[in-house]
Amino acid sequence: MLSVQNLEVSYGAIRALGGVSFTIEAGRIVTLIGANGAGKTTTLRTISGLLRAKAGAIRFRDEDITALAPHRIVARGLGHVPEGRMVFSNLTVDENLAMGAYLQRDPARIARNREYVFSVFPRLKERLGQAAGTLSGGEQQMLAIGRALMGDPKLLMLDEPSLGIAPKLISTIFEKIVEINRHHGITILLVEQNANLALEISHDAYVLETGRIVMQGPSHDLRANPELKAAYLGG
Repeated sequence: MLSVQNLEVSYGAIRALGGVSFTIEAGRIVTLIGANGAGKTTTLRTISGLLRAKAGAIRFRDEDITALAPHRIVARGLGHVPEGRMVFSNLTVDENLAMGAYLQRDPARIARNREYVFSVFPRLKERLGQAAGTLSGGEQQMLAIGRALMGDPKLLMLDEPSLGIAPKLISTIFEKIVEINRHHGITILLVEQNANLALEISHDAYVLETGRIVMQGPSHDLRANPELKAAYLGG
């Protein structure tokens, strides 16, 4: 579904990614783990067109999307839930969801997607008229994911979904991520600082260090790797 080949990205003279390559098969949950500054967020932002690659190629569903504008990438079925959620604070929950459907033209599909979002996150339906900025961190994360689902994605990229959320809600969010994947067939690319949790729910994993992938494999194998445990899992 997604192929990233030799991706290079720089911020001025600072190289953020130095030849990153990985693939994601349809129906999988794949996680990118690494320390702060390793290049995880940069990778997602480049895939979604928010940053321009200096070199390399990104193919999504057999189409080269490397140079496409972000809205064209979204239209092709690639959704991005950014770090920090980035909900529209002054808009209601309902209006935020409508923004997620901005590129959709079929009213029936929009209605189906709304009902799907409410089936995954019933709390959003209870708060439709509430300003997004007044929601809790966990509810805002639900809204950010719901807004992305309104765009009818085939692949959903999630950047630090547990960040700034009360511990009791983190497990709920991750259960919903698994549900979105297993019951609705949406492929997931997950960036998550909580490596234990990310490896627990994902099928495959890549480890980024200073803009390069240094380890990869099935998630259950990486969880048992002594080097990885020492570096990221508190082992």
